[in-house]
Amino acid sequence: MLPLRDDIPSSKRPVITYLLVAINVVVFLYEMTLGKNVNDFIISYGVIPQDISTGTRFYTLLTSMFMHGGFWHILGNMLFLWIFGDNVEDTLGKFWFIIMYFLAGITGSIAHILVSQNSTIPTIGASGAISGVLGAYLILYPRAKVLALVPIIFFIRFIMLPAYVFLGFWIFLQLILGIGSTAGGAGVAYFAHIGGFVIGVIFGLIFKRRQRGFSYEVY
Repeated sequence: MLPLRDDIPSSKRPVITYLLVAINVVVFLYEMTLGKNVNDFIISYGVIPQDISTGTRFYTLLTSMFMHGGFWHILGNMLFLWIFGDNVEDTLGKFWFIIMYFLAGITGSIAHILVSQNSTIPTIGASGAISGVLGAYLILYPRAKVLALVPIIFFIRFIMLPAYVFLGFWIFLQLILGIGSTAGGAGVAYFAHIGGFVIGVIFGLIFKRRQRGFSYEVY
């Protein structure tokens, strides 16, 4: 499933979300100028579990969060960040949104490292941090509606889904794929998604009472 939009307008301009998207895009465009040298760039700034496990190159926990492995990789990540980030930034405020974003990204990387400590394969992407955004959104806006592109057998459907259905299915899928990935290299750091999502849920619970800009009536 691919999200296209949600039904909650942001009450303030989501400056941090825009800035994060811009930085990721600029870094990706820079990667594209490197040609064959992009591999050296990824090795230098991507998270290599074995390095972190042995106490070196901790800076890559941050630098890896702004790197992507291809057009579809960055497109998917930035689409999720664009759709869900503005409302989470609304509720948390700019300062705590930044804290949550980076903490989710770092925690996601650590979760991946814990299940692949001896790996020498660099890991890149903002997925852990963006998973934190999704976790917070699930708690703060569970009944929001998300327009999703859903493949059904050989057909594509556009369906409005409650956020708790869309994001609940998403994290369930990450758990299943993550468990399956422990049996062999999957090419995707699913546990980074899970670790980041947990941080987002924690922040969502903390800020639930301070939620503003969107309310529901229960009958």
